[in-house]
Amino acid sequence: MFENLNVWEVGALLLLALLIFGDRLPAVIGDGLRMVRNLRNMARNATTDLSKELGTDIQLEDLHPKAFIRKHLLSEEDEQAIRKPLQGMYDDLRSDVTKVQKDIKDVAAAADPRTPGSSATASPSATASPPATAPAPRSASYDEVT
Repeated sequence: MFENLNVWEVGALLLLALLIFGDRLPAVIGDGLRMVRNLRNMARNATTDLSKELGTDIQLEDLHPKAFIRKHLLSEEDEQAIRKPLQGMYDDLRSDVTKVQKDIKDVAAAADPRTPGSSATASPSATASPPATAPAPRSASYDEVT
């Protein structure tokens, strides 16, 4: 939660909390910690009660609807039947991405004159002037069209 704050920002927040709460700051911190502890106990009790009612072991992460269905309502055969149509597309996409990555590495290696075996030359005349390009075609302006 606080990983994006630097030391000065944390110090400013503490100073602001001290200004707002004053002498009551330790009591407010204690109340906040007690509230977090109570929320954790409530969540733990809810998962324990749900586990007893359903007759299976349920963790807090399992309460996400997708995870709950996958773990408790679908058998492995059902899950494989759902995944099978998409697996072919996933494999094809994975192989295409691998080919594109390989092609990009090959092009980068060919363009780098320091790489041994590259087709680029390191002669000064080849790198001194850019290749000649044809001028871009001129498009008609709005006044010429109307």
